[in-house]
Formats: sequence, structure tokens, C-alpha cells
Amino acid sequence: VQLVESGGGLVQAGGSLRLSCAASGRTFSRYAMGWFRQAPGKQREFVVAISWSGGSTYYADSVKGRFTISRDNAKNTLYLQMNSLKPEDTAVYYCAAPNMAGWLPADKSGYYYWGQGTQVTVTS
Repeated sequence: VQLVESGGGLVQAGGSLRLSCAASGRTFSRYAMGWFRQAPGKQREFVVAISWSGGSTYYADSVKGRFTISRDNAKNTLYLQMNSLKPEDTAVYYCAAPNMAGWLPADKSGYYYWGQGTQVTVTS
């Protein structure tokens, strides 16, 4: 399984970015997906997860109302729309997938496959 993130960059506070995660190597539509982030000196933290169908989503409180996760199973791609960005959103963002179909873990311990990450920097 390969996960490749893209779309990170430098943006001012209040701005927006959309991250993408291209998946390959297995049937994308059978598996939940998640986004995590890791700021310098901090542990990797959960941001949001989405079920295989897209019908269920779970957000960290810190991003509720600002970030939106979605997926296009026909394109094997996961997205993260980030609006109203804040300097504290600065981090490397990773997409991740569990190794069990149909399971939607809300903790990083449930995720087995990880992308290489994409840097998001929000300036004040």
C-alpha cells in the first residue's frame, strides 16, 4: 500500500489549503482513512477520520468547523479541506490507513499504513 500526500504549503492565518492523498496497492473503497499531524517537538496527533463509504467522519475538537475530510473512491484519493487556518495548525500532515477493511479507528494506534507527509505552515 502506498499513500502519497500533496497540497501542503505556506499560507497566512485565515487562509485555506486543500491536501490530497493518493492511495494505491489495494481496494481503496474498502478502507477507512485518516489524517494526522505532527508539529515540531510534539507527538503525532489525530485530526480527522472517514469511513470507507464516507458516511461517517470524526474530527478532533481543534479542527471542527474549519476542516473537512472527503474521499473520492473512484479516484482512490482522500482530501482534507482546511479553512480558517491558524498558526497552531502548522505541522506535517500525514494520511493513514488501517490494515482491516471496514474498521474506522479514531486513534493512531489503529493505523498501519502512512504517507510521507506534507508540510503545512501558517504564518500570523
